[in-house]
Amino acid sequence: MPAQRADARRNYARILAVAEEEVAAHGADASLEQIARTAGVGSATVRRHFPSRSALLEAVFRERIETLCAHARELEGAEDPRAALLEWLRALTVYAACARGLAVCLTQDSLADEHDMNACSTRLDEAGTALLRRAADAGAVTPDVTISDLLTLIAGLVLATEHHPDPSTEADRLLRLTVAGISPRQ
Repeated sequence: MPAQRADARRNYARILAVAEEEVAAHGADASLEQIARTAGVGSATVRRHFPSRSALLEAVFRERIETLCAHARELEGAEDPRAALLEWLRALTVYAACARGLAVCLTQDSLADEHDMNACSTRLDEAGTALLRRAADAGAVTPDVTISDLLTLIAGLVLATEHHPDPSTEADRLLRLTVAGISPRQ
């Protein structure tokens, strides 16, 4: 594949920077037309670089998703598999609560109109599976829990707290409550 022209690289970078701001302000439903206008390009240019909304969102969240995946790999060898899984889930919850639009990307049917795979969810699923498997093997998680269950739970917590004055703290509190259960220990 030939190298991108300098103007195409500049357009890509400008579109991505504007998209990051628009998604932070308006979530996953940020207007692609507004992104194009603000970036000073046409809608066709946005579509050339990002053929679908999910491709644009995946690019917006790519760097942080990669950081979360690397964190999961680092935790794979942790002595306490339950603590490792919970640490990773908390990191994901806090980031998703701060990164408006990511929770929508994590839901299974959120991009049903898109034809390409939900890359954010797929990469997080792959990263978290080893942590979940180790925790289940250690008896810290019931074997029927799947990583998709956990990603859906986190997406729900984040969406439920999106308009809270401190969404990341509230989503983290609800995750802790969920993990602990609602019954006092006896």
